[in-house]
Amino acid sequence: MMEVAVAMAIPTLTLSAAASSSCASSSTCRSLNLSQGPRWRRLESSSSSHFMPAGSSLLQEFKFVENSRRDRTRVWSLQVRCDAGVSVVKELVGEDEGRRIVQDFTTVMKFGGSSVASAHRMKEVAQLILSFPEEKPIIVLSAMGKTTNNLLKAGDKAISCGVKNSGRIEELQVVRDLHKTTARELKLDESLITGLLDELEQLLMGIALMKELTSRTKDYLVSFGERLSTRLFAAYLNSIGTYARQYDSFDLGIITTDEFTNAEILDVTYPTVRERLFNDLEKDAAKGTPICIVTGFLGKGIETGCVTTLGRGGSDLTATALGKALGLREIQVWKDVDGVLTCDPRVFPSALSVPFLTFNEASELAYFGAQVLHPQSMRPARDANIPVRVKNSYNPKAPGTLITRERDMSQVEMTSIVLKKDVTMLDIQSTRMLGQVGFLAKVFTTFEELGISVDVVATSEVSISLTLDPAKLWERALIEQELDKMKSELSRIANVQLLKKKAIISLISNVKQSSAVLEKVNISMVVDDDDGPKCVQELHQAFWPDSDEVLAVNGHL
Repeated sequence: MMEVAVAMAIPTLTLSAAASSSCASSSTCRSLNLSQGPRWRRLESSSSSHFMPAGSSLLQEFKFVENSRRDRTRVWSLQVRCDAGVSVVKELVGEDEGRRIVQDFTTVMKFGGSSVASAHRMKEVAQLILSFPEEKPIIVLSAMGKTTNNLLKAGDKAISCGVKNSGRIEELQVVRDLHKTTARELKLDESLITGLLDELEQLLMGIALMKELTSRTKDYLVSFGERLSTRLFAAYLNSIGTYARQYDSFDLGIITTDEFTNAEILDVTYPTVRERLFNDLEKDAAKGTPICIVTGFLGKGIETGCVTTLGRGGSDLTATALGKALGLREIQVWKDVDGVLTCDPRVFPSALSVPFLTFNEASELAYFGAQVLHPQSMRPARDANIPVRVKNSYNPKAPGTLITRERDMSQVEMTSIVLKKDVTMLDIQSTRMLGQVGFLAKVFTTFEELGISVDVVATSEVSISLTLDPAKLWERALIEQELDKMKSELSRIANVQLLKKKAIISLISNVKQSSAVLEKVNISMVVDDDDGPKCVQELHQAFWPDSDEVLAVNGHL
């Protein structure tokens, strides 16, 4: 099995309360927050608590140090040393320091793959960023165009093509040509990306040699897309006289679970990112504040230290996580449509832009399949109460969609219609479930044991109908065998019918329950895949009869 890892620095300890240089024997020392770190061993005495990395046997030094910065910020550091030679220093971030960071960076601007799909598009995005001279943005970029898809196809082909042919995989050549052409058209030195492209070819050769592509290696493989696009874009900004600095998010401090291909960002990310950027600003203060160009979609596993990915559309989550980490004023997600729309414009081209949404509404839309946002991306913004604005990089003057904690509910109306295709549906029927305690538990235990996610559930007295999340289902290997096994297991307690090629249509709205209460409601229905688009078109015409008069889409998906 071939594993590709990125070295990870020893994690640091985080103070959970204000400390002083004389607190080594106080209860504060025993309230160090280690919940998000890797395995640490705790040594306690009657007077203090000591912590050190697992595997070390002797703590040599444990002390607090108080310092003052030139901006009069007081900083407390915890310094630890053990016999393994590990030296860990962590600073307690104060309110004054946080405010200073906010003054340096004001907003996050995330641009998707179609927004940076060519040298021409990169130039337009650069001009768009520079058209807001009062902003000090953090820029999050996706991979160029279809690069992620091409990298995945190249990895699949490498498994069976043989070592000698791995360097001639068509998709590898497409990726090479795209980025080299972009470098030339931006008047950049191709050597900027040659090393990464050569490493990519070596990785595919390794996959061909092992005849295996693990989820860990797959995450490292697709990371090349964002690493290439951000290096090109940062270099271009510097070439036109704008100070920019490139960051790989897994080195910046985006720490995740080790669930490769679908990792979750951990809370330790926020102080880690804040500290890294603040230290860089301190070090390079003479140069001024750079425009930071950060890879979206990527993180670093907390246990393995390997590159992880956040799932498709994960760059949105990177942007909102950075916004929360730095306490910024606004998070901007730049797409190729005019914000969140009333339905998928590929299904109904006259879909309208939704001007305002709440975080909960946006999360619900993303969960039910609206591809304009990552399903988890609203959580950091909601936690920090930072507005998210979804805009169109092809049509920057369009107002887009503003997502906030609350919005004006005086106009109670349908929000959006979402279509999710290629759904697998299970119909489970049993007269034995009538009044039987634990029947549902048995059904869902089967899914849990097989690791299969359930999407939508409906129950009656004698049946359960449910759908399986296609986004998670079809990424799995040996899925047909797993479905057969699942059906076999469930058939022991019920009659099971497996229906494929279905579509879920979800209507998202707010319904007025009383004069003072509005409750979010979604109504979902399952239809045949082929009937899905027509149903959405008819529903859209019914709820927005005048939508044909307005064309909301100015780009291409």
